[in-house]
Amino acid sequence: MNNNREEEFRQRAVAFQEEEKRAASSSRTVSWLRVLVFILGAAVAYYFFKTGHTTEGIASIVVFYLLFILVMRWHSRLDYKYKQLQLLGQLNLHEIERLQGRLQQFDGGDAFIDDHHPYTSDLDIFGRSSLFQLVNRSVTNVGKYKLAQWLQKGAPVSEILRRQEAAAALANTSELEWLQGFLAMPMHYKHADSNAPAFFDWLRQRSFYGQYPFMKVLLFVLPVLTLASIAAWLYGYSGYIAVGFLVVQYLVGLRFQKVRDDYYDNSMGMYESMRSYTDQLQHIEQHTFKAPLLEELKAKLHREHIPASKAIGKVATIIDYFSWRLSTLMSFFLNTILMWDFVWIYRLENWKEQHLDQVEEALDVLAHFEAIASIAAFQYAHPHFAVPELSQQPFEFDAVQLAHPLIFSSNRVANDFTMQGAGKTIVVTGSNMSGKTTFLRTVGINMVLAFIGAPVCADKLKVAPVQVYTAMRTADNLAESTSSFYAELKRLRILLNLTEDGQQPVFYLLDEILKGTNSRDRHLGAMSLIRQLHQRNTSGLISTHDLELGAMEQELQGSVENYSFNSDIIGDEINFDYKLTRGICRSFNASKLMQLMGIAIEDEV
Repeated sequence: MNNNREEEFRQRAVAFQEEEKRAASSSRTVSWLRVLVFILGAAVAYYFFKTGHTTEGIASIVVFYLLFILVMRWHSRLDYKYKQLQLLGQLNLHEIERLQGRLQQFDGGDAFIDDHHPYTSDLDIFGRSSLFQLVNRSVTNVGKYKLAQWLQKGAPVSEILRRQEAAAALANTSELEWLQGFLAMPMHYKHADSNAPAFFDWLRQRSFYGQYPFMKVLLFVLPVLTLASIAAWLYGYSGYIAVGFLVVQYLVGLRFQKVRDDYYDNSMGMYESMRSYTDQLQHIEQHTFKAPLLEELKAKLHREHIPASKAIGKVATIIDYFSWRLSTLMSFFLNTILMWDFVWIYRLENWKEQHLDQVEEALDVLAHFEAIASIAAFQYAHPHFAVPELSQQPFEFDAVQLAHPLIFSSNRVANDFTMQGAGKTIVVTGSNMSGKTTFLRTVGINMVLAFIGAPVCADKLKVAPVQVYTAMRTADNLAESTSSFYAELKRLRILLNLTEDGQQPVFYLLDEILKGTNSRDRHLGAMSLIRQLHQRNTSGLISTHDLELGAMEQELQGSVENYSFNSDIIGDEINFDYKLTRGICRSFNASKLMQLMGIAIEDEV
């Protein structure tokens, strides 16, 4: 099935590339038309002025200027269409790369890596070759942050169901054009340095004209008086008054130079993001959705008949005009004649009073849309993945052909697995490299997918909502003078604290439990921990080489079950089938592995 999607994405990429070539040709033609209008306008104006027809010359300048603006806007629209087609082609090529497991170029969400989180580090949720790289299609920071939040904490049942419905609606073939168009739009702009929530928090705390109300009077009076005095100067009146007003404006600007720079520095990095948000929100506002969640989110974008895209477009325009100060010469004249910076600080604060609350809510809506769009694109790319059913039975996990979504081999091995009820432990034993740790991660990562509303790598999955908790990659920490064994104990202490009140069901995945101590203490400690956990609102899986733990199935019948992964040694080859088998592992390969690595193994005396 992946091959079918891969071919579909490849065909779409080729089709977009063909459209892109045609759009590029149209864009070049209009670009030359723009040059022609400019040259023609200059020639006509020159002719009229040279022949003494001054009025006609001025009129021709106005007419050709307006015509030039119209052609320029036409070219801008064509150029945007050309770039959009280019980005849509790239987007489909990216889908192919994800299907093939080539995830290196995609954002791994490194900013969200947290070694102290209940499960994200052990399950490869963020970082290199991670689930975030596989699922995320967001380009904006708000979209990435929202998806990361969802991956860090499962949603309530009602919300999971609504997300499943919304993602399924967007993953429909009839919505593919809208979905990919939405995902490509933010790729036109730079988002690396953008932090809209921080910018809005900063803006909310500022009130320049509230602190200096007299500046509002100067803003409306000084430029008028300055322009009037300059006009009088040109008509023969004294120029001292005009110079006096220019000096006053210069000194006022100098007095508040730090404030002006502060507003500029904090707003300029937001321009491209605001343009991006405007395009995306317009795309949402103009569409009708089949899923109730998406329509509810869309409804939040209108306040007092003003769409959020228009409100964000206003602040993008304000920031754009503010940027005119980048030209030193223009900044000098604009700020000493028109108080340019103060005009746009005023407009920015006025915008804040009118639209800030609406825009903050709109960005949260946009973040939800981007996160759901990522899930929908992931679902469309993997039509054979199952949408999980949520169970009301405690700790139910019933999977058919469950596999790991980050294993991209064509012969990826899947397993059936079922467990149910609180106070249950599945002990998974196995020889080295047989797949027991990968199986624990397979269970955990598919739970994470299920609890954000995404499809899972299985033919079928019925799962009860739980808090996932893992202890797998504990390591020593020289800076904290912590051994790997003590780090694991700290991790298990957190698990015990998490399950102490018994209110939240916790599903644990513990790999090679207590591996940092001797076999007697490891066996005694593991058995004690399992008994303690069985008295709480928990269940889970434990992988181990300690076959003695398998004896607990007889001691705690109904509470402990043994499963295993096995291997066969044929000559100098070790064969793994990676199939989950009922019972304790009876095949061992450590000695053979050491021999294959050149370590001579003496016969047992």
